[in-house]
Order: sequence, then structure tokens, then C-alpha cells
Amino acid sequence: MISEASLLPAEAVDAHMHIYAEGVHKGDAPFTVPRATVDDYQHVMRKLGIESVVLVQSMLYGTDNSVMLSGLRTLGNSARGIAVVNVKASEALLDDLGSQGIVGLRAFMLHGGIYEWSDLPDLGERLAARGWQMHLQLDGRELPQRMDVISRIPCKIVIDHVGKFLKPVGPDHTAFKSLMSLLATGNVWIKLSGIYETSITGAPDYEDVAVLARTVADAFPHRVIWASNWPHPNLQPAPDDGLLIELSRSIVPDPYRQKLLFSANAQALFGFGAEGNP
Repeated sequence: MISEASLLPAEAVDAHMHIYAEGVHKGDAPFTVPRATVDDYQHVMRKLGIESVVLVQSMLYGTDNSVMLSGLRTLGNSARGIAVVNVKASEALLDDLGSQGIVGLRAFMLHGGIYEWSDLPDLGERLAARGWQMHLQLDGRELPQRMDVISRIPCKIVIDHVGKFLKPVGPDHTAFKSLMSLLATGNVWIKLSGIYETSITGAPDYEDVAVLARTVADAFPHRVIWASNWPHPNLQPAPDDGLLIELSRSIVPDPYRQKLLFSANAQALFGFGAEGNP
């Protein structure tokens, strides 16, 4: 759903969304596969004023990146991709993915992921050599016991969904402090996205998660990037994209910092705009 919301700032980047091909899905899908074709998303781009986008491989497809790669071909240089590959994937495969617009890999460390935590430092070495990123999704409550592993990942790290604390914590919680310490390293970014996924207080303000987003955005304005998480898998009915943008504006009310959140930070990270290819 998209309400009549004000458009995003110029050169806005959506840093996390998914494409699902009609009739293409695993038989054991854990959720109803939404209608979410490239054509559908291009309508969203026009409606909201999104200029550039990062397609993130859905775990529904495992290491078969073909649906996402098809989307990249359609969207052209306005899009980048985050893929999923076997931990022992060949350099030739990574070369091929890079030639098609892939700029990183997804480490989904929840149920349904394919990596072990012990895989990540070595995988990160391979990504760092290419200038690629690791997009990390985990239960943020695990951060204190995962800090040693994460600290040994040498590539750029982008953490999904405000840390995705599966049960929201407060800003003074040890796990959230671990997140803040990662952001302080200068090698970690965080997506201001999916606030609704873990909120207990719920719409319209999602305050139990919004307070965490506000805290990281205030402390690290150059490390936050906005993302829609379209088409909002696992949630029916889907939240209103326009209202979620307005929520993000309320979390980051300063116009200069909004430009960082919605465009400048992601442009630099993903190589959009004047910088050209990553």
C-alpha cells in the first residue's frame, strides 16, 4: 500500500528490497509469496520518487540468484545487487556476479540461512579483496556473543533492520550497546528499515524500535541508510510505504541528515550517482 506521501529527496536510494517472480518459489516457502515483480517495483519507484535501488536476494531462492539478476538487467545502472552463494563459491562465479551488478553477499544468520558464523571471517576476506560488502541479518540480541567473529570480518558490513532485535530492547541494553560499538568502528553501516517487523508497541509509531533507530541516527548520521524492505514479506496486510517514509522523517527530522539517510550515504556506499560504478 502507498498513501499520498510527500516524495523522497532527490537521488533517493532504496537500500533493501526483494523481487519475487510469479510462479517461481520453493515448495516449502515459510510465507505466502507476494506479488513483487520488477514492473510492480518500478511503479513503487515512480510513486515514491526512488532513483536507485539495491536488490537483496530473498532466502526463498537460496543460492539461485536468477530472479534477482533478471531484475538487475531490467533496472540497469540504477540498481545494485546483494547475492547469496555457497561458502565455497568459485572466484569465477563471483567475477560473473560482479559483472552483472552484484556488490556484496548476504549473510542471513537466522533460520533458513546457509552460513555458519565461523564462515564469515574468511568469506569477508574474499569480499574485501573485491571491495564488496557483507549484508548481515541476525537477532540483535546475539550481538554480545558474536562480537569477536564480527570484529574479524574485514569487509564493509551493512546490518539489516536496525539490528533486528527479535524482542525489542532499550538503548541501555548490552546488545544495543554492542551495535553502537560496531557502528563506531567506521566499517559498519545500518539500515533504517523493517521497523515494523519486531515492534511490540506497533503502528503507527513503532516506538519501541523507533527509539533505537533514533539513537543510532543521532550518533552516527553518516552510517544510516534508508530502505523500504518492499514488498514486506511475512506481513499481511503490508504496511503503508508512504507512512513508513514519514516515520523515517520523524526519526531523522533535520533536513541535512535526511539527505544523508535517504540518498548521500547510500550513494557513496553503493557507487551510485556521480561516482558511477562501485
